[in-house]
Amino acid sequence: MKNEPTTSFREAMRVFARIGCLSFGGPAGQIALMHRELVEQRPWLSEQDYLRALNFCMLLPGPEAMQLATYAGWRLHGVRGGLMAGLLFVLPGAVVVLIISVLYSLFGRLPLVEAVFFGIKAAVLAIVLEALLKVSRRALNLPWHWMIAIVAFLALFVFNIPFPAVIAVAGMTGYLMTKGDAPDTALQEVTPVPVLQTVRTVAIWLIIWFTPIAVIALVTYPDHLLVSVGLFFSKLAVVTFGGAYAVLAYMGQQAVENHGWLTAPQMVDGLGLAETTPGPLILVTEFVGYMAGFRASGLQGSIAGGLAAAAMAVWVTFAPCFLWIFAGAPYIERLANMPRLSGALSAITASVVGVIANLALWFGLHVLFADLTRIETGPVTMTWPVWSSMNITAVGLFILSAVMLLKLHAGLAKTLGICALLGAAIGLMN
Repeated sequence: MKNEPTTSFREAMRVFARIGCLSFGGPAGQIALMHRELVEQRPWLSEQDYLRALNFCMLLPGPEAMQLATYAGWRLHGVRGGLMAGLLFVLPGAVVVLIISVLYSLFGRLPLVEAVFFGIKAAVLAIVLEALLKVSRRALNLPWHWMIAIVAFLALFVFNIPFPAVIAVAGMTGYLMTKGDAPDTALQEVTPVPVLQTVRTVAIWLIIWFTPIAVIALVTYPDHLLVSVGLFFSKLAVVTFGGAYAVLAYMGQQAVENHGWLTAPQMVDGLGLAETTPGPLILVTEFVGYMAGFRASGLQGSIAGGLAAAAMAVWVTFAPCFLWIFAGAPYIERLANMPRLSGALSAITASVVGVIANLALWFGLHVLFADLTRIETGPVTMTWPVWSSMNITAVGLFILSAVMLLKLHAGLAKTLGICALLGAAIGLMN
């Protein structure tokens, strides 16, 4: 259950606002920042509480760092504390991404702006590669973890199997390969959670989650763009295990190829924008939503349409996070004593390595090659490059950014900034 508040609500708000504004560097950097602020510098969470909450959040779909912040706020000040912490973690980045999305939609085709994003895209490839290496070192601890990662990559890239199915099979495999639950002696010390309390919490947040979609569908029509955006990103919110990197390839392929909301280069630009801002990387959904609304004739292809679709994307992306935490937080201590769930988590994390590898390859093909072809032979359905269309400049910027990140440890902001400036310089020379 929750601790008694160890600080005032105002002080907690100040600290979580600071975390939200400084939360660069993806989930690894954000989790480290919160550990320093909430465990090391302030006795708000113990080391055990922090790690237990982190493991629980990694079991959930959605951005684990944002959910961890929400849980910390809940521990301090209940539901209002969780809302405060979660919103302050997301809002700074959401505001910045929205401003940049508007500017991109208006000026993204200017040669200088395109050159800047050309450099950013090359750096993003190196960032995804770095994430792949970091997750691999943490996740692939056993031989069968390696097997799950390889199978996940092949299932996605070669056979085009749906991402949710890959995650579900990985989780079930880990659950079945782990020995039975621990004895109940530890669970006897945990205060039971009333079932009706959980049911009420789930019902309230389901209503909050789906009300905007239902209202738009009733006022307009069920196939309205805002309804489609709401339903699509609601589905993503349920299957986004392992953080944003794990689902970006799936999201990009669906948004680009199936819905036609934006182009593949624009999708890569959106990832680059999200990388440069604070907050969860999954805020790229806001960019995708904005571009869908901005480009849609039904919304007059306007900034207003983009703002409406961006708001819908953000709403359905993050409302579920509050549902998972407020409904599940009281059970964290109980779940910590269930090894089978830990086994499922480790298998899902292993599969995320294969998913990120698929993401890296998918984005790499679109950044480094001007032309791609589609191979469809029997069960094989995959994208392959036209080697003669390789962009040598993009390859050079990618190698430079990879050396800066992996060898020189230059940092995310510095790498993105240098590649953006080089991209701009190259654009001016052409």
